[in-house]
Amino acid sequence: MRTTSDDGSGEAVAIDDRSGSESEAADPEAELVRGLYPDLHRLAAVVAPPERDPRDLVQDALERALRKGPLTDLDAPLPYLRRAVVNLAANERRGLGRLRRATPRLAVVDTATEPSYPSDVAELLALDPLDRAALWLSDVEGHPSADVADILGCRPDAARARISRARRKLRSLIEEEDDR
Repeated sequence: MRTTSDDGSGEAVAIDDRSGSESEAADPEAELVRGLYPDLHRLAAVVAPPERDPRDLVQDALERALRKGPLTDLDAPLPYLRRAVVNLAANERRGLGRLRRATPRLAVVDTATEPSYPSDVAELLALDPLDRAALWLSDVEGHPSADVADILGCRPDAARARISRARRKLRSLIEEEDDR
């Protein structure tokens, strides 16, 4: 929490209560999070289930990582947090899948409240979330297949195959949409 105090000169000075230092002293942890957040948010937007806000996914990944210690202690925080985001999204999809399978047995589902997406996004959502992540990492962010493999937890040749199959499937989905 930040407070202000008089430093004797009549000017208010912002003080960070956690460390007692002036706010001008940069917090390396906060700077690191600010630098990593845009990349993590873009990845989360690609891999998150439609029902989950990507910001929440990034928040959960950061929270879990910070429970283990400061991010500044990590050798490579971006790959670590990317992997955490992908894993959390997979966990969320599994949980939502169980819920979707159980819901018809428990109650009537109101489909009018499901989110609707523009048609250009529908083809992407038809892909497996890991396929979307692989395409995003390779085609949008320009990562080599070795990096994609590290993030997705597979071998580089498997990542290349996933990217190739995802491109082929996306191409066919777009062509089907154009034919309609």
